[in-house]
Formats: sequence, C-alpha cells, structure tokens
Amino acid sequence: MVWKDYFYFSKSQRRGIIVLIALILAALLSTFLMPYFIKENDKTENTVFLKDAEKFKASLTEKERSRQNQWDNYPDFHKSYTKKSSETSHYQLFAFDPNTADSATFVRLGLKPYIAKNILKYRSKGGKFRKAEDFSKVYGISSEKAGELMPYIQIAEMKPTERKATGQESQAETTEKPAMQFTESKTTIVELNSADTTALIAVKGIGRRFAKSILGYRRILGGYHSVEQIREVYGMKPEIFEQIKPFLSTDPSHISKIYINKASVERLKSHPYLTFSKAKEIYELRRDRGKLKNIDELRKLHSLSDEDLLKIEPYLSFE
Repeated sequence: MVWKDYFYFSKSQRRGIIVLIALILAALLSTFLMPYFIKENDKTENTVFLKDAEKFKASLTEKERSRQNQWDNYPDFHKSYTKKSSETSHYQLFAFDPNTADSATFVRLGLKPYIAKNILKYRSKGGKFRKAEDFSKVYGISSEKAGELMPYIQIAEMKPTERKATGQESQAETTEKPAMQFTESKTTIVELNSADTTALIAVKGIGRRFAKSILGYRRILGGYHSVEQIREVYGMKPEIFEQIKPFLSTDPSHISKIYINKASVERLKSHPYLTFSKAKEIYELRRDRGKLKNIDELRKLHSLSDEDLLKIEPYLSFE
C-alpha cells in the first residue's frame, strides 16, 4: 500500500470533511464577528449593572465600618447592655408603689413573671413593704435589679388603722400629730429645689411620706423647673395639686444640667424624660456633627417630639 492510499476518501467521506471544515470556519468567524452584533444598549446595561454592584458593595463596607466604630465608642454600653439587650428594650422605669402595683406593672418594670407572682403572694398573706429597702428582700430579685428600681419606689403612707393592725404606730408618730396640725396652718411659700422634708410638710396637704416622694423625684429629675412637674410625682391627685400649688415655687438655678456634648448614653438615659433609644439617637447625632450647639439641632431626630424637647430643654447644657 503506497502513501497515497492514506489520502483517498470516498465521495461521502469528502462531503463530511467539507461540512466539518465549514463548521470550524463558521465557529472561528462567529468569535470575531459576535461583538459587532451585540447591541450598544446591552453593553450600557451591563456597565450600569457593574457600577451598581460596586456601589452596593461599597455601602456594605461603609455600614460595617460604622457599626464597628459605634461599638468602639460605646465601651460602657457594651459592658452594660450586651448581656441583657433584649431585656432593656422591653421594660420601662417609672415610679410605683410595691404595695399596690399589679403583676402587669411589675413585668413592665423588667421583673420576671415568677417574681411578680412572689410579690403578690407575699401581699396576699398580709405582707407589706414599709420602706424601699424591703423590696430587695423579694425572693428571686437580684441585688442589681433591686438597686435599679430603688429610686422609683414610692410607698404611700399607711393609714392609722393599718399602723395599729401591724403595730407600726409608735409613740413618736403619736406625738408628732399635733405638730403636723400646727404646721399645716402655715402659708409660707416653699421653694421646691432647696426644700427639705420639714419644709415640705409645712404645706397643708403634704404629709411626710409624700414629701419624701417629692424629694425622690427631684433627685431623679435633677431639680424642678416648674411647679407643674409635681403632677408627675407618683400618687399625686389633681385636687391635692390644686391645693398645694399656691404655696410652691421653683428656682431653676438649682437644676442639675446634663452636658449633652460630653454625656454618655447611660447618663442621658438616666433622665426620666429620655428613653434608651432617644438617648442613643442624641449620642449618634453628636458623634456625627462633632458638637451640638442648641436645642434646634435635636428637632431633626424623629424620636423626639416638640413636647419631649420642651420638657427636656431645661435640663440640657450645650457648653
């Protein structure tokens, strides 16, 4: 067999070879000609998509960086709230009387349902909380939680019948009654931010227990800027307020200010007019702007209404 025999193809084989070669050439040509058949708008759409993808990626990176900076600037927040973040966001702190509050009130204050049940069971057996420190003895409540609630406990003064039933009416209290009757007749104007218990009980309508409640709320507020704030004291009734209002005054110079450009989230949150979420928004606004100059800058925060700003303004310093 000579070498020419290797290159001999039948008619059908030659046709197959020709078709194969044609297909190869068509594939090669399509590679070079394909860009000319792609529409220009398709290229533009691809370019826009790639740009949008890059922007989205950059935004994610920026958010992650901001989140990291936030945690770096909140050392106290990280320590105090990471272990109980869910708890913090679901309870409120407000004045209450442990001798009259119901289970729903205790749960709103952040106590576990079983602790609220223990309190009600204790009261159903005749138990009474006679001073704020007694609340820390409730079974199941931690010392940390008791300390947190202590400033908000306002125990109403026991009635004479209750004192006799529990043996709490002492000789000192018995001899004090004539003095109380004597001082009630006085009409001296009492300045709320400098008055002590003795000065307050000189006003007709204010007993010793209620005087302590007024002083306790004054400590939480940082001072009274208006006599109207006495309405917020736990247990205050409208008719009692109208009775004592003419004999009360306030000196705003005694108010303890919050330095808003230096205060931490914890310090801002400690004021009864600011919740944790509002305090956090103020802190973040200050961090973004560097320094807050006046109350008008806080109007941009959606969580603070005009009423909130009116109430908190006397307690803020922008120095």
